Amino acid sequence: MFAAFEHWVAALYAQLGYPEILLLMALESSLFPIPAEAVMIPAGYLARNGQLNPFLAVLYAGTGSVIGASFNYLLGRTLGRAVLLRLGPYFLISEAKYHAAEKLFLRNARLATFGGRLLPVIRHLISLPAGVFEMPKLAFVLLTLAGSLLWSSVLVAVGYYFGEAAIELVKQYIHELTLLAAGIVVIGAVWFVLLWRVRER
Repeated sequence: MFAAFEHWVAALYAQLGYPEILLLMALESSLFPIPAEAVMIPAGYLARNGQLNPFLAVLYAGTGSVIGASFNYLLGRTLGRAVLLRLGPYFLISEAKYHAAEKLFLRNARLATFGGRLLPVIRHLISLPAGVFEMPKLAFVLLTLAGSLLWSSVLVAVGYYFGEAAIELVKQYIHELTLLAAGIVVIGAVWFVLLWRVRER
């Protein structure tokens, strides 16, 4: 069954367009093991070759991410924390990963919802505690969209400006590239927040 799922995903990659980006990013933001890097960096490469509009690619990616994250949000809100932890393995959610997402969320719900979209593993799960603790829906959607658009923009830019070299790196070093890109974005976000606070004071 999993082999059939992999074959189906590979067929979507082979004809990557806006509908495929939306669908794959919706799956990526829910509980399916599809890395955003493997979708949006190739989308950036196709934009470089004139086959896609980079801005539309990012917009479809953000929309798909909100759809997938909303599924997790509703899952958390419907099932609750105790049931999620009990049924976690059936949804590919380990207890340790869920606790990590929940801990981040409880520190600052809004910042975690936005920043969690930029972090590997966490971005798949951060919507669950948002649902469990009943974060306001509008704030959840807007922050999820903002974080997803930022992350997708970074990945599309990598594919656009580095071309085939970026595609080869994705194939060979997908995990390392995820951590590097996430680190750069997080540092930039922290710098922006600190600068804003200094100006407010």
